[in-house]
Amino acid sequence: MVSAAGWVDRDQLLIAGEHGLFLFDLITEQRKPLADLEADNRLTRSNDGRTDPQGGFWIGTMGKKAEPGAGAIYRWYRGEMRCLFIAITIPNAICFSVDGRYAHFADTVTRQVMRVALDGQGWPKGEPELYLDLSREALNPDGAVIDASGLMWLAEWGAGRVAAYAPDGTRVRCVSLDAPHTSCPAFGGETLFCTSALQGMDPRTRANFPAAGQTFMVHGIAKGQVEYQVHV
Repeated sequence: MVSAAGWVDRDQLLIAGEHGLFLFDLITEQRKPLADLEADNRLTRSNDGRTDPQGGFWIGTMGKKAEPGAGAIYRWYRGEMRCLFIAITIPNAICFSVDGRYAHFADTVTRQVMRVALDGQGWPKGEPELYLDLSREALNPDGAVIDASGLMWLAEWGAGRVAAYAPDGTRVRCVSLDAPHTSCPAFGGETLFCTSALQGMDPRTRANFPAAGQTFMVHGIAKGQVEYQVHV
């Protein structure tokens, strides 16, 4: 149950699997175990993750049946795996400000996106603060990425869109996609890519949204940041 990846060098990825991080060689397809991730808990799996500007890799865990509070958020950095936040139900929206001073994350069931300050090595300092409260609109934050200008592009599960938010939390624009469950955005140059899911869709809804479950791309949206290198 792989869920997230970061690049180590030209030929290697760091991949988050169900119960651990491993290095994957793109040429030989060989795997090398790197670190355990709740390996003693068969009820959880990895979920959202991303590399931070300092070269650390953040990865969330959650219950395989989304059991309340069963997950957590961890950071791997230069040989150390450290638990950052506990009692998370569905960890999502892990992304980082352009200047590397802040990390963002969400527990989707709370309908809130949090922000936490980082020190010079990328470890959280102080307590997380509220960045976005989407509860009044019943919006569910899923994956997110921050573009080169500092806007957060957030997939809103169930709303069929990716919404852009300024650093002060103001919604700037929305990009609608032909799938209710948008799940995670990414940029390639100025092209916005976004995955979507079929989870929870009955046959009638699937018939109404035949493109659901596919990956979408929209050109000329914004300029993305370069994805950071993982320092293993």
